[in-house]
Amino acid sequence: MTRTIQQLFDLTGKTALVTGGSRGLGLQLAQALGEAGAKIMLSSRKAEDLEESAATLKAAGIAVDWIAADCSKEADIRGLADETIKRLGHVDILVNNAGAAWGAPAEDHPVEAWDKVMNLNIRGYFILSQHIAKQSMIARRSGRIINVASIAGLGGNPPEMTTVAYNTSKGAVINFTRALGCEWGKYNITVNAICPGFFPSKMTVGTLKAMGEEKLASHAPLGRLGDDEDLKGLCVLYASDAGKHITGQWLAVDGGVSSVTGG
Repeated sequence: MTRTIQQLFDLTGKTALVTGGSRGLGLQLAQALGEAGAKIMLSSRKAEDLEESAATLKAAGIAVDWIAADCSKEADIRGLADETIKRLGHVDILVNNAGAAWGAPAEDHPVEAWDKVMNLNIRGYFILSQHIAKQSMIARRSGRIINVASIAGLGGNPPEMTTVAYNTSKGAVINFTRALGCEWGKYNITVNAICPGFFPSKMTVGTLKAMGEEKLASHAPLGRLGDDEDLKGLCVLYASDAGKHITGQWLAVDGGVSSVTGG
């Protein structure tokens, strides 16, 4: 029988690994999946941040555990994948969210900073997705991979924003999502991307100070920045059976910024 909308969005009994999950957008995504019923594994570099965030989720009635790992390092990534599978049994949902940004004019952008951004923002996504798929998803013929990209991956920036490596990496995430979705559809693994616009966070605090909240919000047709619940709905759609026929896609959650054309 056709399921109800409540049944389609229900994640009870599912498991989810969320990287960069100790704060900001990652924590919002973890909370959304947990509120829908999934058991959550949080990961980021700092144990103290993870402890605090896990306590917040537990207080909301969410089953959660955590593992500290640096997703720019291959050994850490593989260790994170193996330990997550050991603790949870398997991974139904992988949220690739850990990321970094670097601001510098393209002509002066340090190569080592370029490598740092690329290693975390796209190389790390690939290694973790590959490892989780091979160890947990392909044999089970089931999986959901959600990649956090950005509207920065859709084009360039205003003159005052000089983040060429970040934009390039997020553009790569979008096409990585398409390519992987096409290749792994035969295993019933869906791969989709979320492209947030501007959300206040630790990563964006510099831009917020430099440009001001009012100016940034004015770029959006909705006239506002993203908040602590704006990514929840799309995340659960991608993760649940409500989105089982969606793969290789991206969607901007940006108040309409990416729809504006002209000067």
